Amino acid sequence: MQAVLVKQAAERVEKAPFITFEGGEGAGKSTQIKRLAARLQGVGIDAIMTREPGGSPKAERIRALLLAGAAKRFGTLAEAVLFSAARIDHIDTLIAPALTRGTWVLCDRFVDSTRVYQGASGDIDPGQLAVLERVVAGDVMPDVTFILDLPAEAGLARAAARAGADAASDRFEAEGLAFHEKLRAAFLSIAAAEPERCVVIDSTQDKDAVEEAIWAAVVERLPIPEAARAKMDLPKPTKRGPCVAT
Repeated sequence: MQAVLVKQAAERVEKAPFITFEGGEGAGKSTQIKRLAARLQGVGIDAIMTREPGGSPKAERIRALLLAGAAKRFGTLAEAVLFSAARIDHIDTLIAPALTRGTWVLCDRFVDSTRVYQGASGDIDPGQLAVLERVVAGDVMPDVTFILDLPAEAGLARAAARAGADAASDRFEAEGLAFHEKLRAAFLSIAAAEPERCVVIDSTQDKDAVEEAIWAAVVERLPIPEAARAKMDLPKPTKRGPCVAT
């Protein structure tokens, strides 16, 4: 499996960008991934949206178990292994084939969420998570990761409002505020450690401002096809600079 995934990653690396969206509950990932997909498609770029856990039929079944809390009693490591099993099928079934054929992939959560959500409890050694990540994802890693950042309390309030007063929280939304504050700190720590990949976006801004910040980073950092650049009336691409928090 590892050899296959690494081979797939090597074959597609020149063909299409892989973009992931990360952040705590209520950060606006679903909204912004839809807006970016529509904007890319509007200039003629083939782009698809997907999510984790999920994104393929088998992975979606695992998602239902995880978010219902069915795996919680088996411990954090068991949850991480189930997330990894879903990711294997997701990569094999959807992500790698799409990137190989030149389709941009926009994914709501990926490896960073496993690092953060399963790592935030402190029950799993970071080395174990790193091993799982290498085995499962190999070199199939995002070209750009947008980390939508806002205070944990505000994010939980947004998530509750979105779900409705009578809706039950999922496995992770139901955790306490301290847990979600740890998640926020962990995402920001990843961004600080990997500034060439990660772009932190202030998600307390209105939706349009967040969209524009994301779009500006996409145009700056990723290889926009010439036909799309012409539609956007963009100048010739310049050398890529460092990630800047917005």
